[in-house]
Amino acid sequence: MSNKYDSIIFDLDGTLWDTVDCVVEIWNAALVKAGIEPTLNYDELSRCMGLRIGQIFDRVIPQATAGQRSLIQETIAGTEQAILAKKGGILYGKVEETLAALMKTHRLFIISNCQEGYINAFFEAHDMRKYFEDYECAGRTGKSKGENIRLLAERCGLERPVYIGDTVYDYEATTEAGVPFIHAAYGFGKVDCEVKANSFEEIPKLV
Repeated sequence: MSNKYDSIIFDLDGTLWDTVDCVVEIWNAALVKAGIEPTLNYDELSRCMGLRIGQIFDRVIPQATAGQRSLIQETIAGTEQAILAKKGGILYGKVEETLAALMKTHRLFIISNCQEGYINAFFEAHDMRKYFEDYECAGRTGKSKGENIRLLAERCGLERPVYIGDTVYDYEATTEAGVPFIHAAYGFGKVDCEVKANSFEEIPKLV
């Protein structure tokens, strides 16, 4: 019996790992450098997972000037990858074991709305590059997640991909791209979706 899907495209934050505690530290240090009080916390940033950096600015520091935004973004870009590559994040339960099993039956990919270098930090911190054939992010292409899903599918010749993510923004991106969606219900977001994985290790039986 053939697989329902030939490939799986994963979101990163809230799907494969949780880096919010570390990212809060990085963002607050950048705010201090820009002259803004460093008051960001886990709850605030966890609600922003899945958004592009400009949208995060609009939500958590709407008072920042264009100059402050530019300085914050430059500071984050200059420190985030190195810190995360060293510290890593919190992997969801059975991530590595499940990926090792899935790569025997499916082609595996990552698409995130993150800055360039963030996915590489995930690979480096947790030795995960070996499981994924390719990846894409908004920071590298400047495109929306839906556009990046289509771009990667065309680039890699995917015929029956499925996207797994945790937020409504992920779901909307798959609708835009015309790709099926599985909700990572253990992650940050709530999505009105029929197909849900309540833990990472449930994914194989859904694909």
